[in-house]
Amino acid sequence: QVQLVESGGGWAQAGGSLRLSCAASGSIFSMIAIDWYRQAPGKQRELVAAIAGIGITRYSDSVKGRFTISRDNAKNTVYLQMNNLKPDDTAVYYCHAFLRGKDFWGQGTQVTVSS
Repeated sequence: QVQLVESGGGWAQAGGSLRLSCAASGSIFSMIAIDWYRQAPGKQRELVAAIAGIGITRYSDSVKGRFTISRDNAKNTVYLQMNNLKPDDTAVYYCHAFLRGKDFWGQGTQVTVSS
């Protein structure tokens, strides 16, 4: 089992920055990939960024060059640093893990970017 808790959402102006955190339970945290998804009103949930246990990262084209995903295995935490925010980044952001055939999701954190 993995429990995921997001924090750090809020409001920012276009061009601003926010940092999201995803705190995870479980002794195997360092071995599992963690993803950030987001869902805007009326849209499907989409993958934003992912980081493997060994630190390999990937990003959606819409955030590449602006967002950075990182992890601190000693703190069982994954971060999403979001820079140069745009109004289109407004969404609920979710932390996700897939383990032993099951999906685990956090409760989500709202990010609102105003122009």
